[in-house]
Amino acid sequence: MKIIIAGDGKVGLALTRLLSEEGHDLVTIDSNREVLERNTQLYDVMAVAGNCATMATLREANVEQADVLIAATSADEINLLCCLTARKLNPSLHTIARVRSPEYIEQLYLMREDFGLSMIINPEREAAKEIFRLLKIPGFLKRETFAKGRVEIVELRVMERSLLENVILNHLPHVLNGCKVLVCAVIRDGKAFIPTGDTMLRRGDHIYVTAPVAVLSELVKQLGIPQKKIRHAMLIGGGRVSYYLAQSLIGAGVRVKIIEQRADRCLTLANMLPRASIIEADGSSQSVLDNEGVGETDALVTLTGLDEQNVIMSLYGSAEGVPHVITKVNRMESTGMLENLSVGSVVSPKELCCAHIVQYVRAMQNQTGAAVTLHRIADGRAEALEFVVNKNSRYVGEPLKRLRLKPNILISCITHKGRTILPDGNSAFEMGDTVIVVTSRETPILQFNDIFA
Repeated sequence: MKIIIAGDGKVGLALTRLLSEEGHDLVTIDSNREVLERNTQLYDVMAVAGNCATMATLREANVEQADVLIAATSADEINLLCCLTARKLNPSLHTIARVRSPEYIEQLYLMREDFGLSMIINPEREAAKEIFRLLKIPGFLKRETFAKGRVEIVELRVMERSLLENVILNHLPHVLNGCKVLVCAVIRDGKAFIPTGDTMLRRGDHIYVTAPVAVLSELVKQLGIPQKKIRHAMLIGGGRVSYYLAQSLIGAGVRVKIIEQRADRCLTLANMLPRASIIEADGSSQSVLDNEGVGETDALVTLTGLDEQNVIMSLYGSAEGVPHVITKVNRMESTGMLENLSVGSVVSPKELCCAHIVQYVRAMQNQTGAAVTLHRIADGRAEALEFVVNKNSRYVGEPLKRLRLKPNILISCITHKGRTILPDGNSAFEMGDTVIVVTSRETPILQFNDIFA
């Protein structure tokens, strides 16, 4: 497809990398010529220098022939005007706007058609949603949802002397007392792979487990992970993610304390979140954290604008025995470096934003058999894709043991008439079933039939 990416900052660059890997015809627009020149040396893209909200620049980018426009500049107003102008020039264009301001979000959903928006993406709101989901069932580093919320792939770390250390996967059901789950991917020594039944889990492994949602609580129980309900959460940093997250936590009955250094922002938060406790202080100070009771809180979420501060505060929280720690990082390339540090779950708003946009673009391609859901797992080293079996799908009704799949591909779940099946060799998929496939990304999988050798 022909895709225009307006704004060549960190999000724009990440989208350029991800979408160019999938063979799309890309045009990037930015007012900074040096940034454009650097990125054209990295990727096979056309670059246009100029203001992406003007007709002249959009025409130079051939907006009339484009299929998708992604407005990802740092200014909400520019993104909205860019989409509005582009849609006037090309009424059939799909437009995606990155909008971050809480003041705009509610009215934009009402005025979506007026602005010609196909999709609105708010990175901070998506990050807050992800953090809230992680805190609802503490113990998982990440959670990805499939099959209309019936199935999840969750990330766990194999700790020293944990129940999972040195377990061969064929023996896992016995170790978990019959709790049926499927390990679909493993990161070991920085490399991702699709395991077999003979794979032995080692200390330090990050594993990705497919499980029905109804089984997650039992899995946590069997692994001996503390299931104490979160009653108090401490958020360090009072930015947009903190605001959205505090709203959700307060609505769920959690007492929220936000530590923010800027006096004016504290006043704003106090007005917007009257049920939260707002502390004007430097959350990166050990004495402040101690005085505010970091060791007694149920959850610590570090949300400042500085990755280094967030990592240090999360490390301190873990050392003080906080049961649940979540760290926000802004630099997407930093997430993999934090795998072996005690910083809890790592959430990147920009990474979530890119994942949602790529998922939308893939769904747009929707030739019959295309993935309806896509999640990058294992820090982007693997993908989990959800397909619906249709009349063009191969091997309908055939036992999985008879199928020849491409290397590093695993069918991790089948949903049949609302029933979730973690498959074995005798399982089969039928017309209308939902199938979740995990791949190490060595071979691009765009349609269901691409998984077969």
